[in-house]
Amino acid sequence: MLLHADITDKILSSFYKVYNILGYGFLEKVYENSLMIEFKTTGFLRLELKYITKKRK
Repeated sequence: MLLHADITDKILSSFYKVYNILGYGFLEKVYENSLMIEFKTTGFLRLELKYITKKRK
């Protein structure tokens, strides 16, 4: 079993959602911005920031 399977699943799901909507042919920055929007709407960034701040303490 993967160590971070849940996180990996969320990242890949977000990537495929963005890619299926945009398709191919855009610059990397377009995909990056779109992924950040998708991460924010799914709550993924908040989850990860909490994990990182807990780990630093």
